[in-house]
Amino acid sequence: MSIDFQILDFIQAHMRCDFLDTAMPFVTKLGDVGLIWIALALTLLLIPKARRAGAAVAAGLLLEALCCNVWLKPMVARIRPYDVNTAVQLLIPKPVDFSFPSGHTAAAFASTAALYASKNRLWLPALVLSVLLAFSRMYLYVHYPTDVLGGALLGGLSGWLGNSVIRGILIWKKHGQSKDSFGK
Repeated sequence: MSIDFQILDFIQAHMRCDFLDTAMPFVTKLGDVGLIWIALALTLLLIPKARRAGAAVAAGLLLEALCCNVWLKPMVARIRPYDVNTAVQLLIPKPVDFSFPSGHTAAAFASTAALYASKNRLWLPALVLSVLLAFSRMYLYVHYPTDVLGGALLGGLSGWLGNSVIRGILIWKKHGQSKDSFGK
């Protein structure tokens, strides 16, 4: 048995309880289609002092979505754990795409990394939510631990690159104009 299934089965055997059976579907739903992270990016874009962070989050999410959903998931085509171990009762509807990497986790960590790299103090609450989302994907048996790890790494890199792209645009723009529209 692989380490992935050892971890998933440990969670099922030792951590399942009524409270988490209710909480984890709610937590995972927060990450559906990256909606909470998109809303965060749009909110930050509306606040002049936070525009740079909002743009970094948006750029990180775009990079993450392209790499994760357009490129990696179809290329790797990993079957989800519930399709291998059909004895596990799912608490949420079955996702219809492939398993690797975890898109929920990747979007969460892209946002967190972009916030951290842009020096926005919301990175810490975003990190807490990112870790909860990542755990929820394993708790709900829809992702392997390596899917979650891959999503966290891809997301972290995407968020850092998103921030770097925005910073580069601002530097380039500053040389051409006196003031940028993304704030500080």
